[in-house]
Amino acid sequence: MNFLDKVYTKSDSIVSRKIADEFILVPIRQNVGDLESIYTLNETAARIWELIDGKIKVGKIKEKIVEEFEVTPEEAEKDIVEHLMQLEEIKAII
Repeated sequence: MNFLDKVYTKSDSIVSRKIADEFILVPIRQNVGDLESIYTLNETAARIWELIDGKIKVGKIKEKIVEEFEVTPEEAEKDIVEHLMQLEEIKAII
């Protein structure tokens, strides 16, 4: 399957909050927030996180990032791949 055709869903084990201008992700383990593992997202990563809804393809996320940020399609794809791999690594998306 082409990477741009993949669809991701946010994991139930992650809670996200927007605090001021920052987005944070907090893993939840046995109903308790794991404060040792709080992740802060930059503006681009936060937008990618917002767009992950279990329906939208990675290719559509790329189009939106190119529209909303001053990046080339190649830069956008590189950033998206990097961010999605990190989110997969911490089990924030499935």
